[in-house]
Formats: sequence, C-alpha cells, structure tokens
Amino acid sequence: MTGVVTLPSGIEVPVVARGPGAERLGDPGEYPFTRGIFPDGYRGRLWTMRQYSGFGTAEETNARYRFLLDHGQTGLSVALDLPTQCGYDPDHPMARAEIGKVGVSLFSRREMEILFRGIGLDAISTSFTINGTAAVIFAMYLAVADRKGVPRSALTGTIQNDILKEFVARGTWIFPVQPSVRLVADTVMFAGEEAPRFNAISIAGAHVRDAGVTAAEEMAFTLANGLAYVDALIARGGDPARFGSRLSFFFYVHMDLFEEVAKFRAARRIWADLMRTRYDVTDPAAQQLRFGVVCGGSSLTAQQPLNNVVRVAVENLAAVFAGAQSIFTCAYDEAFQIPSEQSAELALRTQQIIAHESGAASSVDPLGGSYLVESLTDSMEEEIRAVMGELDDYGGVIVAIEDGYLQTRVARRALERKGQIDRGERVVVGVNRYADGRPPEIGEMFALDDGTAARVLEKLDRLKAARDERRMGETLRALAKAAEHDDENLMPHIVACCHADATVGEITDVLRDRWGEFDEPVRF
Repeated sequence: MTGVVTLPSGIEVPVVARGPGAERLGDPGEYPFTRGIFPDGYRGRLWTMRQYSGFGTAEETNARYRFLLDHGQTGLSVALDLPTQCGYDPDHPMARAEIGKVGVSLFSRREMEILFRGIGLDAISTSFTINGTAAVIFAMYLAVADRKGVPRSALTGTIQNDILKEFVARGTWIFPVQPSVRLVADTVMFAGEEAPRFNAISIAGAHVRDAGVTAAEEMAFTLANGLAYVDALIARGGDPARFGSRLSFFFYVHMDLFEEVAKFRAARRIWADLMRTRYDVTDPAAQQLRFGVVCGGSSLTAQQPLNNVVRVAVENLAAVFAGAQSIFTCAYDEAFQIPSEQSAELALRTQQIIAHESGAASSVDPLGGSYLVESLTDSMEEEIRAVMGELDDYGGVIVAIEDGYLQTRVARRALERKGQIDRGERVVVGVNRYADGRPPEIGEMFALDDGTAARVLEKLDRLKAARDERRMGETLRALAKAAEHDDENLMPHIVACCHADATVGEITDVLRDRWGEFDEPVRF
C-alpha cells in the first residue's frame, strides 16, 4: 500500500492525520511512539498474518502449514503439544495421553526438519509459542537451519520464551525462577550474536489477560516482566542499547475496542520512557515496544460459536487501529476444538478483508486525536504505572512470583470476572443474554487420528535406534557441566545436543537434575 491512497469517493487519505495537541503525542516512528513505531504505518508493509497451528505429527502439521501458506498466510505460528512444552518425551508416562493433542509433537531435531519440509526457513517468519523448553526448540530450529544450509543470520521470527508469565498464569514452568530466567537470558544473548534478526523472547501479557486480569494489569505485569528480563540480561553482560531492539511483546485483544487501542498506545509510551530514563537507551529502535497479538481466546464461546467470527473481527480491527506488528486470528471453533481447514481459512480471510477492504490500514493511528481515545490512553497510562509501582514496592516480579503474590492476584481477578458474567453484569451474547438453548451449529468437525500416538512413539523408537549414542551422550554431559557454571551460556551446548539427536526430554532432564523443579507456593 504505497503512494497516494484515496477513499472510494476519491478523497485522499493522509498517511497520518494531525490536529490540535498533535505536538504532545509526537509523530509515528518518533519517541515516545504513542502513535506507532513506523512513520508510514501499514502503508509500507502490512502486519504479518499468522495462524496458530499445530496438531498430531510433524507430517500432519506440515500439511496444514502448506495449506495456510497457499491461502495467503505470511507467517507461521507453531503450536506444540503439552509433553513438548513441559519437557517430556512421548514415551514418558506423563506424556502418552497428550501426544499431539493441543499442538504438534516435536521431540527432536529430525521432527523439526519434517515440520518445515518444503518450506524455506529464510523465506518465512516463524513464531513458536513455547516457554519452559523454548531454549531447546530454538536450538532445534537453528540446527535445522544449519543442516539446510540456511545462514542463522537469515532467520526471522519469534520464540515466546517468557517463563515469568508461565509461573503466574499458564503453568508450563519446569525449573525454579532464577535458573529459568538465566536460560531465557542465555537464549536472548546467543540469538543476538548468531541470529540477530530473530526475536528470542516475546514478553507475553496474553495469558495473564486470558487468566482474568484487567487490560491495565495485563500491560503492567507484562512491562514489569520486561524490566526483569532487561535487568537479567544486563547482569549477564548484555547492552540494553543492543538487545533492546530485539525484545518483542505479545498480547491478547479483547472485546472493548477503545480500551484495547488505549492500552497499546499507553504501553508504547511507557516502555519508551522506561528504556530511556531507567537504562539510558537513546537508540529509538531499542526504545520501541514491538508487539504481536492474538484476536480471540477467552473471549470466544462454545455457545453460538458463529458469533466468534464477529468477535474476532472486532478484535482484529482494534489491533490494526493500535498498530500491531503481527496478528493471528482465532478460528470460530477454537473454543471447543482444533480448527478445521474451513474455519482456519475464514479466520485468515478476516485479516485479509480488514487489510484490503476496510480502509483501517490506510492511515497511521487512525483514532489518534479522538477526545475519547486520548483521554483513555492517558488514564490507562496512569493505571498501568500505578500497578507497576505496587509491584516495585513488593520487591519486583520475581519476588512476587516466588511468594505466590502475583498468582493469587490473578486468581482473584478471574473469580471476579466469572462472577460478573454469572450475574449478568458483563454481557456475553449467546451465553448470559440472548441464549437460545439450542445445540451449537458446529459445521465441519476436526478429528484427531487415533493412531497419532502410536506413530509418534514409533518414530521416537527409530530415532533412538539410529543415532550415535556415544556422541549424543557426550553432548549431554557437556551441557550438564556447563549448567554448573552461572557465567557460561548454555545455548551452544543445547544446539550441539540437538545436532546429536538428543530429545527434548533428555535435554530437559539434564537441567532438571542440576536445577530441580519449581515448587509452586500456596497462598490463600
């Protein structure tokens, strides 16, 4: 979308509209980035369109990826099954019932090769939603690139790798807090040297929001986590002026369009100020809050599921008005199943219609200057800073997590939100108002093959029979030794383990043996 853009009536659309008070806001692409991080918004390039996808085996998920790419998707977003997320191989007793259920089973580098068969790693941006084992999955991806002859410097994408929010809201943590943060920092530092175009962390507010907190708390907890990671990276010798430009963020978009736009505009302003005043970062690229979003999540309903098409469209529009860098739209049936091809295609078409037909992408920060939006942005900034101040007073997010304070606060908010819905104070169409009692019109159903687990286990057996056990054992022992020294980066060792066909479970077990597991605190 370059050059002159006009309305259907022929009126020219400005790249950015300015009016009274514009000086205080600044221009898009300039500090404090309230109006966005790019001067031309989506005029130069649309957001990356992703669909979160992964199920069953690597072969099945590869087929779904090729389907989505053939239909115009511009980036991949990989969903991993729970055993992979929690560091268990498919043959572990804890894993068998969950193989391939909520994402693809990805237990080794060879499976990663199958996942991306026929897909150019240097031609696509790939996002991995993985945290506890993020370092291992990233190492696998690098190992696959090495074997394909793709320079690591050519890789683009994101690995979520935000373990702090796992402790608070989602639960796929493995190790205690301090070594977990060390592993995150090692990943970011290593990526900065080896794969500088790849975002090795996506600091995520999405899951705390879906767990029940308010929009302001979502942003406050996420930005506070971001500061904890910056501090950890500095402690490991990192320069915030350098690694700051590769930090990225990830959020959910919920249904109040104006609240969502305001929270993103306020968060950009706060993050830029914190990077400049707290860390003396002057490089604009390292001050910018770059973020991707999910449209849909806990806002979706199993009742009257076709209503979710409208919900996702509204949320998608809010993300565009707020200037998101990447967006993936949930399918209407994700409240109760893995999306079918039909529902996944419709979710992608939602983005494409908004991008090319709605006019929402024609101008930067199209709601900027609205009395309502500017008032809400200011109020949101004030509330976010107040919550962050409370966390500072407590001793910071790491102490708050180790004590269970944040987990308890999120749980209480969830109970409060549930009560509001149950009492009808928060209207959810088709659930507590306009419900008709009819069974949902589901349409096409996704069916997971009953033979998935058997095929995955067979592939794992073949891997173990074919690999060089001596070489693999040497790499695991080297990783164990490195884990004993806090000043050594573990990523080169994990990549070596992946090249030697060590599995996710084997690599994770080495670190479990050295660090133990997180003992979740109980609070009332």
